[in-house]
Amino acid sequence: MTDVTPLWDFDDPAGSERRFREAADQAEGEDRLVLMTQVARALGLQERYDDGHAVLDDLAPTEPEAAVRVVLERGRLLRSGGSPDEARPQFEAAVTTAATEGLDVLHVDALHMLALVASPDEQAALHARALDVARRSEDPQARDWDASLLNNVGMAHADAHDFAAALGAFEEALAARERIGDPARTRVARWMVAWALRNLGRTDEARERQRALKAELDAAGLQDEYVDEELALLEG
Repeated sequence: MTDVTPLWDFDDPAGSERRFREAADQAEGEDRLVLMTQVARALGLQERYDDGHAVLDDLAPTEPEAAVRVVLERGRLLRSGGSPDEARPQFEAAVTTAATEGLDVLHVDALHMLALVASPDEQAALHARALDVARRSEDPQARDWDASLLNNVGMAHADAHDFAAALGAFEEALAARERIGDPARTRVARWMVAWALRNLGRTDEARERQRALKAELDAAGLQDEYVDEELALLEG
C-alpha cells in the first residue's frame, strides 16, 4: 500500500497539497490516483470542499487501494462540509472494500471516520471494531492506530462523565504513544491522563503530571496553553 505519511503536514495543508501535486506529477497509474486523493484531503483541510470534490470526480480507480481512498476522502469532504449523513455511506463503502481487500490501515481509518458520523450508541462498537482490526494487523501503520482510537474511546467516556473509564483508556493511549515514540503526541497523551485525574478529584497527581509537562516544555523552549490552563486550575 502507498505510504502517504511522509508528504503530510496536517498543520500546513496548503504545503501538503503542493507536495502531493508535485509527487502526482511524477507518478503514473494507480499511484498517481492515490496521491491525488490526498490532494483532495488537503483541499478539504483548507475548507475548499468543492475543489476537493472536483479532484475526486476526475479519478477513475481500477485498483482497491485507490478506490477505497476515493470514497474515504469523499466522505471526509462531505463530513467537514457539513453533510455527515451523506458522508456515512461513503465511509461504509470504504469499510467494506478495505476489509475485503485486507487493507488494514484504510479499514481502521474508515471505521474511525464512520464512528465520527454515527449515533452515540453506535460509537463504542465501532471503536471496538477498529481497535480489533488494528491490534490484529501485521501492518505496523495499522497497529499504531491504537493510540488515536484509545484517545477517542477516552473522550467518549469523558463526554458521558465516566472519568474512571476515561482514565483507563487514556492510560492505554499513553502506553501506545510511548511505544510509537512521537514526543509531541506523547505529551498530549500525558496531558489527557492528567486532565482525567483532575476530573476524578485526584488533584495532587494531576498537578504533579502537569508540572512535569511544563518543565519539559520549558527545557525545550516550548509553550502549551492547555498545560498552562490546567496548572492555573490546579494551583489557583
